[in-house]
Amino acid sequence: LGFAMGNEKLIRYINDVKYSFNSYTLNQTALVLGVQAIRDREYFEETCAKVIATREWTKCELKKLGFSFGDSMSNFIFATHERVPAKEIFEALREHNIFVRYFSKPRIDNYLRISIGTQQEMEHLIAFLTDYLKE
Repeated sequence: LGFAMGNEKLIRYINDVKYSFNSYTLNQTALVLGVQAIRDREYFEETCAKVIATREWTKCELKKLGFSFGDSMSNFIFATHERVPAKEIFEALREHNIFVRYFSKPRIDNYLRISIGTQQEMEHLIAFLTDYLKE
């Protein structure tokens, strides 16, 4: 659940391609709960702080493992590894029930989209990658 702000032309372009990048549909329950979560300011701020802290920790750990990425300010990291192809890492993660996104499109086919989960989930990801990349 999210939103975008921008000039009318930009939003029109985003709407034209949004299902290419985010094919998840939202039902009425998700929309109502999303609005309630935003209205609960304390919950919203606590959740944002947790995501930011976990994201920053994950970025530090990924760098130690040889990943590079732009300075993400969102709830995901778009990362590439210095020596192991993204598709190979994606498949290894999937075999171990760790799910990230991989796009086999030109210019981004060596990147993984890693959503920020809980601290425990991200520690699990880093532990797996640490072992996998040693091989």
